[in-house]
Amino acid sequence: MNKIFILTSAVLAFIAGTTNAIAAPAVDEIINRANLAAYYGGDDGRAEVVMTITDSQNRARVREFIILRLDQKDGGEQKFYVYFTKPTDFKRTVFMVHKHMDRDDDRWMYLPKLALVKRIAGSDKRTSFVGAHFFYEDVSGRSVDEDTHELIEETADRYVVKNTPKNPADVEFSSYTVWIDKKNFMPMKAEYLDKEGRRSRVVEALEVKDIQGFPTVTKSRVQDLVSGGETISEFKNIKYNIGLQDNIFTERYLKKPPKEVRN
Repeated sequence: MNKIFILTSAVLAFIAGTTNAIAAPAVDEIINRANLAAYYGGDDGRAEVVMTITDSQNRARVREFIILRLDQKDGGEQKFYVYFTKPTDFKRTVFMVHKHMDRDDDRWMYLPKLALVKRIAGSDKRTSFVGAHFFYEDVSGRSVDEDTHELIEETADRYVVKNTPKNPADVEFSSYTVWIDKKNFMPMKAEYLDKEGRRSRVVEALEVKDIQGFPTVTKSRVQDLVSGGETISEFKNIKYNIGLQDNIFTERYLKKPPKEVRN
């Protein structure tokens, strides 16, 4: 009887283990779901952002802006409109992105003091966004097709994925590792390695809340481990599915902000 019980238990354990292995998502599915969670909540969205930039000598600067997002398709093309409200020397500055899947994103910056619309070159996407430790590319997100992905660890509550650029000459890092929440697939932390394999940059979601049924980062931090300093972004008055119109995301509205960003 004991032998039968032991044998049955072993068989059940094997079946359970096999079932769990089959049920575990493939790395491409994990990455695609993480991309949707991080950048595609709802069909569109609006948030007010306070960004505090602290340098290596602990000197702080603050930027405040409103960000609008419109999806063309889940996991596909998107449009972003970032309108700065503070400080005074940044007020009415606009950054706009048209995110593409088959080519470099289109990026524009409107500088009101110069009455100048400036195109942001694709080669500049991995440079500082308005003096912060965030990059231009961080606003709209890096395309999942630009890297190869490897599931290197699975903990009780996280998938750990290593991402290696397909075109290493285009970026300043050799790879980056992302910790993804198993419950909602939100990326919670990313650590970047430089060309020598040293930790150089850390991006973290410090606070995540459920807003209108969507997991949403309400506080994030980027740390520069080479030169020092960090940028913390706090998001408030977040709303999804507000019915944004496509014509907001055109050059016409770079100089004339739409009502959706005016206070």
